[in-house]
Parts: sequence; C-alpha cells; structure tokens
Amino acid sequence: MNPVKVLALLLIAGGLIGLAYGGFTYTRQTHDVKVGPVELSVNDKRSVNIPLWASVVAVVAGAGLLAAGGRKS
Repeated sequence: MNPVKVLALLLIAGGLIGLAYGGFTYTRQTHDVKVGPVELSVNDKRSVNIPLWASVVAVVAGAGLLAAGGRKS
C-alpha cells in the first residue's frame, strides 16, 4: 500500500470520527502553589470542538486522494 492511500484512509477515518463525535474534552492539571510539603493544584477541564466543515473537507480530500491514487500513470 503506497503512502498516498494510507494518507487518504487516515483523512477519511479522521473526518468520520470528527463527524461522529464533534469534539473532545481533556483535563489539564496545573500546580498553582507549593509551600513546603503542601501543594495546591487545579484541574482545568477544557473542550475542543471540531468544526463540521473541517470534518467534511477531510472526508472529501481523503476520497479525492484515494480516487486519484488508484490511477496508474
């Protein structure tokens, strides 16, 4: 399998996952204060939204690469 087909399949899979989930959340831990043995930390929950148009573009670009990569020169 050539690298163009692999890239095309990754774009299609990533786009479909973006369409299905629409985003993801993660928790970031920050250490605010450390005084001697006492350490205070804050857990900050953040979310990242994946735009619908970006997912569609990824699927279309992957399909285009897959179609173009299938042709022999």
